[in-house]
Amino acid sequence: MLDGIELEILWSNLISIVSEQAKALQRIAFSPVVREAGDLASGLFDARGRMVAQANTGTPGHINSLAAAGEALAKVFDGKLVPGDIVITNDPWMSAGHFFDITVLCPIFRGERLIGYIGSTIHHTDIGGYGIGAGARDVHEEGLWIPPLKLYEAGEPNAVLHQIIKSNVRTPDHVFGDLAAQVSSGRAGGERLNALCDRHGLDDIEGLADEIITRSEKATRDAIRALPSGTWHGESRFDVPGGDVIMLKAAVTIDSEAGEVLIDFTGSSGPSPMGINVVMNYTHAYSTFAVRSCLNPEQPNNYGSLAPIKVTAPKGSIVNAEYPSPLNARHVVGMFVPMPILKALHQVMPDRVLAEGSGAVWTVQIQGKGGDGRAFTSSMFNYSGGMGARLAKSGPSATCYPTGVAAVPVEILEAAIPIVFDKRELRPNSGGKGRSRGGDGQVIGFHMRTTQPWLLNAVPSRLDRGPEGLAGGEDGAAGRFLVNGKPVSEGKKMTMQPGDMVVLETPGGGGYGPV
Repeated sequence: MLDGIELEILWSNLISIVSEQAKALQRIAFSPVVREAGDLASGLFDARGRMVAQANTGTPGHINSLAAAGEALAKVFDGKLVPGDIVITNDPWMSAGHFFDITVLCPIFRGERLIGYIGSTIHHTDIGGYGIGAGARDVHEEGLWIPPLKLYEAGEPNAVLHQIIKSNVRTPDHVFGDLAAQVSSGRAGGERLNALCDRHGLDDIEGLADEIITRSEKATRDAIRALPSGTWHGESRFDVPGGDVIMLKAAVTIDSEAGEVLIDFTGSSGPSPMGINVVMNYTHAYSTFAVRSCLNPEQPNNYGSLAPIKVTAPKGSIVNAEYPSPLNARHVVGMFVPMPILKALHQVMPDRVLAEGSGAVWTVQIQGKGGDGRAFTSSMFNYSGGMGARLAKSGPSATCYPTGVAAVPVEILEAAIPIVFDKRELRPNSGGKGRSRGGDGQVIGFHMRTTQPWLLNAVPSRLDRGPEGLAGGEDGAAGRFLVNGKPVSEGKKMTMQPGDMVVLETPGGGGYGPV
């Protein structure tokens, strides 16, 4: 057993390794959504595939899904890896829920002995198929499916796999640039971990991982044991592209004797014909984030701290999608997963939760031809509405809970594609009133510099009804999606004309408490 001082030194070193690896990945990535918006996750795993530490940057949907993907990949390739191997997958049910998110796992060897992995998941610019929108009819229309494979074998590129990827994406230079960023940053993290072992005389990190994971799990269970036992219920209703209304119901059971939380989504909406269905990995990721952000956010996020939180949902429901459900816009529903959980937890810990926020970020992807006739496909870019208010604090404006992804600066987008932003400003008084006020949404207006028709994938939500206030607070304003001044609610790719003006008015957050 490690003493407290030695453990703290080693823990700080692990966080430094994985955080520097994530920053390196972000700096050298090609995709603006990774480089500028931080739509990524990085984690350090032990030889058994247990996530020991995560970087201090990234999004919860990616980070906690990466924890599941790392464990699954370690099992698939158990006993089959040699130094120089790199493994890859974008299997939605194994990783982060849609094809755009590619997970790369870099094994770390000490001599000929496997001692761990550095893993990363990032959102790639393109993966072929339909694009980021919700219009595909099944998962096979949505892009290239990469099963668990070796991207590099003993240090050499897997030529067949590289050619398959190159032939199936619209922007191969960007895709391979981002893959190279994942591989090189992972290899650098492996070198840093070996250097740590050299400095401290460690043959591997198994004992260190056991200590960190055991302590993290105990701290989480102790925090749960301080709560009353019982079952509490919450529900959230919201409209999605096309106008359908989704219901999420969560029963949150606290077992203070075992130190466990069970979240059950029975009663939630069934599958959608649109690409907004959510796999269990992603549902679990945002469920655990909702609980831990209220329960013990100061504790490390790893295999141990996630273990006491268990999530179930009926198979085939919108939050436990089954093959071949379309998934590409899974965040539209997945980012609402915390809302009913928080409403249930409000009955247990009212001082630690927040009112409903705008929910999912509004994502946009554009395809077309520029003035020079060359085709382009934009990276995904996104905009947040207002965050829900807290008991003693107003909700931040233009800030989305639960994701950590930022907006790509308009200057970057204008430099990359022929787009002109006419406005980007806060949407005054869109946050719900209350003792604490909900955050305001924002207004974004743009048009394209092109003489030819262009394609717009825009995925707005909460166009019918804004986020609910909590404990007597007022609702936030609903959003508006306007094309040439006319309201639109469409989940499918739209053909636009030169000169068309697009305006996004994102929702405000709900207020907390009576005025």
